[in-house]
Amino acid sequence: MAERGRPKGAIGEESRALLLEIAAKEFAQHGYHGTKVSSIVKGASLSQPTFYLYFKNKEAIFEELENLFYLRLMEYAKKSRLQPQLEPPTVKARIVHNLKELLTFFCKNPNLTRIGFYLSTKANDIKTQIVQQIKGNLDFEVSAGYFRKNLDTQMVAECLIGMIERLTFIQLLPKKKGPEEIANDIVDLLIEGMLDRENNRK
Repeated sequence: MAERGRPKGAIGEESRALLLEIAAKEFAQHGYHGTKVSSIVKGASLSQPTFYLYFKNKEAIFEELENLFYLRLMEYAKKSRLQPQLEPPTVKARIVHNLKELLTFFCKNPNLTRIGFYLSTKANDIKTQIVQQIKGNLDFEVSAGYFRKNLDTQMVAECLIGMIERLTFIQLLPKKKGPEEIANDIVDLLIEGMLDRENNRK
């Protein structure tokens, strides 16, 4: 046994990861107040003493899930910034790819996504910080010449997060559309707009 009674190595890490996975499922299905430590350990086929080796209480494991969602979301937002001097034909494809990667993460982690977007008391703060990261990306991309100079980057960032959140819950998680299809839909709307350009030329 390691210091403070924690199991050493891979077995200990596996137990901790399993507790986080089952806790995410329990919180997503039953809410914070409806979830008990006893139900988490039962779902993980572990003992309550094992739970307390890794987490102080229910609040601690919920906070870790909140932070995990935030860190992963911020990671995706940061790496989605377009680098300078991309060839014009690749810009749209790169945006679609970045958005698809984020939506794929949501699709693979539906319980964590429900916690981060809805159950977390930090949900609004998380979304505000992600909006600011996206705005920073857009400001950089405007200066790099990808978008028009008078673009309201704050509004675009707010709209993008709103669209992602809404479509995640009404299309992605119910499996009505996949990550790539939703990513293409969003980017087509934001880049191409709503006008029928072909008819407007007539």
